[in-house]
Amino acid sequence: MKLAGLQKLTLLDFPGHVACTVFTAGCNLRCPFCHNSELVLPERKPLLMDEEDFFSFLKKRTGILEGVCVTGGEPLLQQDIAGFLRRIKDLGFSVKLDTNGCFPTVLRSLVAEGLVDFVAMDIKNSPARYGQTAGIPDLDLTPIRESVAFLLSGAVDYEFRTTVAAQFHDEDSFRDIARWIAGAKRYALQEFKDSGDILTGGLTPCSPEQMQAFLSILRPCIPGAFLRGNE
Repeated sequence: MKLAGLQKLTLLDFPGHVACTVFTAGCNLRCPFCHNSELVLPERKPLLMDEEDFFSFLKKRTGILEGVCVTGGEPLLQQDIAGFLRRIKDLGFSVKLDTNGCFPTVLRSLVAEGLVDFVAMDIKNSPARYGQTAGIPDLDLTPIRESVAFLLSGAVDYEFRTTVAAQFHDEDSFRDIARWIAGAKRYALQEFKDSGDILTGGLTPCSPEQMQAFLSILRPCIPGAFLRGNE
């Protein structure tokens, strides 16, 4: 596993759990608003964390932490992801997996093996603007659609989420998304925030009024839609 960082405590990332968050290096997308550019761009060569150091930390938190969030980058790029998650589960922790949905076969396999308890999948935008928003203009949406359908089937607890930036999202975006993931259990809109280390400069958040308008568009099809930070 290529581990590139550890947040030792989070009360927000894994709903209902006191958890830590471990970051994996590498991603197949190039979302302009990504705030983890050091994990995404291979030329940045992130400082990697020793896997055994991570498990040493985790063993010391047994009985204190309840879960582990595995994020990135894109964790499902890691060839040894199943073995890594199995070691976490064997220590008695629940696992939340963050994914961009590009690897549905791996996702289904991990869920079938009981290695994932909660999945958070990004919905970058409406299908018509997906490639632009993901930084890959000719992106094939077929695997992403497969991942969406799999999560909507209820095979594992999940949420969808969208990072909302004024340059990429408008009311039409969310009308199309509402139809696409209608009936989703949870759908979080996250306001874009410039960390100072994003892939593309010049992006701005939407206004609070715009965010509320987007939520109003979503709610008839997705009653579980909410603004992250306003739960």
